Amino acid sequence: MSNSEKKYVLFITYYFPPAGGPGVQRVLKFLKYLRDFGWTPIALVPKDPEYQARDESLAKELPEDLIIRRAPIFEPYDLYRKFTGKAKGVSLDVNVIKEEGAKRSTSEQIAEFVRATLFIPDARIGWLLNAVKEGRQILREYPVKAIYSSSPPYTPALVARRLHRLSKIPWIAGFRDPWTGFHNTPNRWFLPRSIDRSLERAVFKEANLVEVAWKGIAADALGKYPELPKEKFIHIPNGFDSADFPERDIAKRAVLPKNEKCTITYSGSLYGPRNPLSFIKAIESLVEHKEIDPSKMKLRFVGRFGAEIHEMLDRPLVRPMVEKIEYVPHARAVELLLDSDALLLIVDEVPTVAAIVPGKVYEYLGAMRPLIAIAPPEGAIGDLLRETGSGETIRQSDIEGQARLIKRLYNDWQKSTSSFAMQPEMISQYERREATRKLAGLFDSISKQ
Repeated sequence: MSNSEKKYVLFITYYFPPAGGPGVQRVLKFLKYLRDFGWTPIALVPKDPEYQARDESLAKELPEDLIIRRAPIFEPYDLYRKFTGKAKGVSLDVNVIKEEGAKRSTSEQIAEFVRATLFIPDARIGWLLNAVKEGRQILREYPVKAIYSSSPPYTPALVARRLHRLSKIPWIAGFRDPWTGFHNTPNRWFLPRSIDRSLERAVFKEANLVEVAWKGIAADALGKYPELPKEKFIHIPNGFDSADFPERDIAKRAVLPKNEKCTITYSGSLYGPRNPLSFIKAIESLVEHKEIDPSKMKLRFVGRFGAEIHEMLDRPLVRPMVEKIEYVPHARAVELLLDSDALLLIVDEVPTVAAIVPGKVYEYLGAMRPLIAIAPPEGAIGDLLRETGSGETIRQSDIEGQARLIKRLYNDWQKSTSSFAMQPEMISQYERREATRKLAGLFDSISKQ
């Protein structure tokens, strides 16, 4: 098939293999499956970016003949390290830099003020000009019929907006989280805050469609800009890829392992407001009341954690039960999920928490293990777990409720059974391939306008 016969779509994204962590998964799976639905992707990504987590194995999932174009990027974090005295290798992503309630040195406070004032919309703004230049070259070389940007960070949306303005090629702005006013965005003063809001509104207004990973993103945007048409916002939920699991049949994955200890696994980052303190207190309560045998319980935490999290996991009653594992490649993370009797999900205790649906939830669902979700029961996560029969949501303040659920799972482990009626047919609708089918349908619709 010649270039003129192919339907090319330009993907503009910061997170791209070898980046690790949840931010890369959504775009990676879109790129992996788009050709199944008639679209040939071209990836425009940064050259030599400073990723906080790396997973070299993810590159194996990219199509062998994927067109990848890289544009130079200026990353400010080396300057931040020099100014604050942080060592190379210390995680400096937005969430870690902005731990709520954490004490900061004067240099850190100054650095945060500079970041909030000058780096608009984010610290990747140094990629904008080079990415636009490379994007224009791509549009000259290939008959691109659609543009897609992935955010956060939000700079890729500005790159896409510039290319959309220059070429008039239809554009879908994709969002995994809200933009301004979200709990992990900088606390800006009036002028930079106004500029940031202006950029946000322009992106929402000028994009042909805005594709969101959870419904709360659309609600947030429409709440700030009620003049925007609701039909412009399209919800395509995150998901899981059965190809990531040794057993591709979802129903067969429901068979629990024969663990010597009841194993509860958390996978991901923990910091500031996203912490396991209430869960730990629930475990301590069960131990004190002799409702569980601590020698038969394993609490596995996999990922990157702030210093205060390590202190929580080192409390005397839980310390013997805790297994801490540093960030691991995605394939190993999946193995650890499957080698569990239950999975732990913790969302940030922030005002927007009821609407948040982390992408990790769906991979938990794909693992077919019961979930302990520390989140508002009446929120979006609670709705998802009730729909799929995958577990329970209990708010952070309800330590007794958490203890009851942990005891239920412990009893299930003792009996080698599960008291949760998980629904494989409901869970299967969240396959990554199905999400890609929906996105391809959106490309079909806008390219014909």
